[in-house]
Amino acid sequence: MLTIGQLAATAGVTVRTVRHYHHVGLLPEPDRDASGYRRYTAQAAVDLIRIRTLADAGVPLSRIDALLHAQPPEFAAAITDIDADLQRKIDQLTEYRSRIAELDSGERLVLPPEVVAILNRMRALGIGEQRVLLERDSWILLQALDPDAVPHRIREKNAEFDDPETTRLYLAVDRSADWDPHDPRLDQLIDDLDAWEIAHAQDTGGQTTRKLISSRISESSPSWQRIVDALTHRAEQRRTRCPNPD
Repeated sequence: MLTIGQLAATAGVTVRTVRHYHHVGLLPEPDRDASGYRRYTAQAAVDLIRIRTLADAGVPLSRIDALLHAQPPEFAAAITDIDADLQRKIDQLTEYRSRIAELDSGERLVLPPEVVAILNRMRALGIGEQRVLLERDSWILLQALDPDAVPHRIREKNAEFDDPETTRLYLAVDRSADWDPHDPRLDQLIDDLDAWEIAHAQDTGGQTTRKLISSRISESSPSWQRIVDALTHRAEQRRTRCPNPD
């Protein structure tokens, strides 16, 4: 025979929990013995373990009472239903965990997989996370302001990273983030970038979007601000010298 403390210990619950189960009618409360103590049988321990297990699985106490008095076939069918419900909850929680993990970067929540792949490609090339996150923001802006341009830009971006010279320039710009804006090394980098832009003569479409993207990048680093300003000035000078025909 077990005391209430011993009974609680066999099921891994507190004495207060046992008394609560007495109160709601789940576990019969034995009479007191001659010494004034309540003594519990081994069956009470088995019943308490069953109650605790079902309660831990999320089964309402009102349903537990019915299950404890069910015939074996009925009990087995109910357990099957409970197991299926637990599996649904596990699947839902697994999905929530996956979505929460994606919140860390926010990339997969708002960008196409092809763009996320480009961002990961930049990381693999050794481009710093600051520049990668700016690239991410640029894609978010592009998707919001000019979504039709996204597929074409994805193809362009992948082609750029297939080109060793373009990759070299990306890495060079990335390293320049912490340079003083008057660092003479920026002069050569600006020349290289300007030559690249001339060689790759981009179309004039999406100018508003590109201005926003350039602004987002340049505000992150004084040296990048100087690069963007210099390249913008040179591009304007070329347009002035060679205006588009009417």
